[in-house]
Amino acid sequence: MAPRKQQEIFDATLWLVAEKGYDGLTVEGVAERSGVNKTTIYRWWPSKAALLGAALVEADVLGFEPPDTGSLRGDLVALVDGVRRLLTEPPASDIAVAALAAAVRHPELDARRFFADRFAREREVFDRAVRRGELKASVDPMLIVDLLAGAVWMRAVLRGLPVPDDFPTEAVAALLDGV
Repeated sequence: MAPRKQQEIFDATLWLVAEKGYDGLTVEGVAERSGVNKTTIYRWWPSKAALLGAALVEADVLGFEPPDTGSLRGDLVALVDGVRRLLTEPPASDIAVAALAAAVRHPELDARRFFADRFAREREVFDRAVRRGELKASVDPMLIVDLLAGAVWMRAVLRGLPVPDDFPTEAVAALLDGV
């Protein structure tokens, strides 16, 4: 499948899940919105869960490249800011919250792939920090990511509170410097 057409299918999938929720997402709706036959979609993805799982990882709208600011602190601030924007700025926030919330009720969606892919990319931040001597090799990078990203999820999604622009800097300082 041509990469452009694949992105159109992923975009249609994510927009539909944001608009209608997982229960309202249909392969027929994705086919109509993306301008392809539903048989084409089924040829590549056997179910709407598989399609949404692939879209979460592969769609440009949720794309992610790990930061490289030259320091662990700068990279962590940039990571947290990326999560902040993902969860608070449309269209990504509408898509991410709807799609990942659906994963809680629909285990067949397997959102673990989204988080595993993202963490695999984030890991480079920690590998560089270890090489620069900023971080002990024994530190658990996933714990750091969970603490920081979890703070954004808690504030933005679960509590429904604003996440100010300075939140990433403050959260990273609390983690690295102590409270």
